[in-house]
Amino acid sequence: MVSRVIPVEAFDLVIFGGTGDLARRKILPGLFRRFKDGQIPDEARIIGAARSDMTSEDYRAQVFDALNEFLPISKRDQKALDAFLARIDYVGIDATGTHGWSDLARLMRPGLVQAFYFSVAPALFGDLAKRLHKHKIAGPEARIVVEKPFGHDLTSARDLNATLARHFDEQQIYRIDHYLGKETVQNLMAVRFGNLLFEPLWRNQYIDHVQITVAETVGVGGRGAYYDKSGAMRDMVQNHLMQLLCLIAMEPPARFDPDAVRDEKLKVIRALEPVEPGEVVRGQYKAGAETLSYRDDAENPASRTESFIAMKLHVANWRWNGTPFYLRTGKRMKSRVSEIVVRFKEPPHSIFEEDTGQSANELTIRLQPNEGMDLTVTIKEPGPGGMRLIDVPLDMTFAEALGEEAADVPDAYERLIMDVIRGNQTLFMRGDEVEAAWAWTDPVIAAWEAREEKPMGYEPGSTGPEEALILMHKDGRRWREIGS
Repeated sequence: MVSRVIPVEAFDLVIFGGTGDLARRKILPGLFRRFKDGQIPDEARIIGAARSDMTSEDYRAQVFDALNEFLPISKRDQKALDAFLARIDYVGIDATGTHGWSDLARLMRPGLVQAFYFSVAPALFGDLAKRLHKHKIAGPEARIVVEKPFGHDLTSARDLNATLARHFDEQQIYRIDHYLGKETVQNLMAVRFGNLLFEPLWRNQYIDHVQITVAETVGVGGRGAYYDKSGAMRDMVQNHLMQLLCLIAMEPPARFDPDAVRDEKLKVIRALEPVEPGEVVRGQYKAGAETLSYRDDAENPASRTESFIAMKLHVANWRWNGTPFYLRTGKRMKSRVSEIVVRFKEPPHSIFEEDTGQSANELTIRLQPNEGMDLTVTIKEPGPGGMRLIDVPLDMTFAEALGEEAADVPDAYERLIMDVIRGNQTLFMRGDEVEAAWAWTDPVIAAWEAREEKPMGYEPGSTGPEEALILMHKDGRRWREIGS
C-alpha cells in the first residue's frame, strides 16, 4: 500500500507555550514528520511563543534537541532537519501583558492561513484571544487550537466558551482531543458507514452490549496535584471515553462534514440517561512493591479522588434501548490498552447440541497498542470426534494487513494539526458538545460527593477493584481481559 500525502496550504502557525512539554513531545515532532513527508510546504513557518527571553536561534537549538529526543533514529534526516529548523522563529511574549505582541505582529504574513495553538493553561486562553485581536494579529479567517481541559464543570465550560466567543467565531475554534485523531477511531466511522455488513446489525436487536476500556500502567506521577482536582471522571470519561461512545452510538450523519457529524454526536450525549449509584465503581490504586499509592503520588493522604472508574451507561433512544454501554478507565492497571468491544448477541436458536458450546460474535477495535480490529466468528473445531464450536478471530492489524507503511501512520497530533490548517473541524469538539458532556457529568460527580463516598482500593497491576467485575457479573456478562 502506498499512502497518499496531500500538501496543505502555506501557513503561519504560532505555538503559545512553544517551550512546554506538549510542544516538545508531540507538536514539534509531529510537524517535522509532516514536513519530512512533504505535506507542509516550504513557505510555511512555525513560530514558538513563550515567556522565556531567547533568540530564534536559541529556540531552534531547543527544537533540535526535542526532535532528537522524541523522534526515532530512523525518522531523523539531517537535510530535512536543517530545512525544517530554517522555518522556525521565536517570540518572547507575555500572555497577560504587552511584551512581545508587536514583535509577533511583525512576523505574521498576510494572505496565508493563520493558526494559533494555545498549548497553555486554560486560564490564559482569554488573555491570548483578547491580545490577538487587540494587536490586530488574528484575521477573520484565523484559527485557534485549544487543549483540554475544556472547563472543570458545566459552569466553567460555559465561561470558557463565552470567553473564546468574545473574540472568535465557533468555526474558528478547534477544541482538540487527540483520541479523535487516532487512525482506528476514524476507521470506526469507515467500518460503520462504509460497509453494508455492519450498519444493519448496529442496534439493540443484535448487539448485547458495548465495552470501552482505556487502561494505563502508569500512575499519576508528577501530575498528582492536578489530577487530584480532576480524577478519572473529569480527566478521561467526560472527554476521551465520551467521544468514543458517541462514535459507536451515533446515527449515520447525512453527509461526512463537520457539523453533520457533530450534530449526531451531540444527540448521543443528550440521550444519555442519568447514572444510578449502583452502576458506578470508583477506585484508587494502592502502594506496590516498588510504587507509591495514589494518595502518596497526589500528596493528599485524605484524597477521595478516583484513579479508576467503571460505569454502566444507557442511551435512551430507539436504536440502543436495552443495550448497555460499559466504560472503564484507570491508572496502574495490568496493561496499557485502549479498545472498544462490540459484543453481538447469540443466535436466537441453535441447531447444535448443548455440549457443542455456545458462542457470540465480537468486534474489537484496538486503539493502542497495535492499532487494528478483529472480528471473532464461530467455527467448528478442526479434527474428528463430532461437532465442537470454537471462536477464532479475523484479525486486521494495520501493520500486517496494509503493509509496513500502515504501521507508520501519522500520530494523532499530526493529523489533527493538518486538519486545522485545512479548516476541517470534523474531528474537533464543538462548544455545545462540550457543554452537553458536562451537563451529564456534573450530576454523577455531585451524587457521589453528596454521599461522601471513598474510592475502593485496588492493587497496582490489576484490572481494578473487584466491584468493577461484579458490575458486569450481576448482568451475566464479563469484561474482556485487559491485555488479552
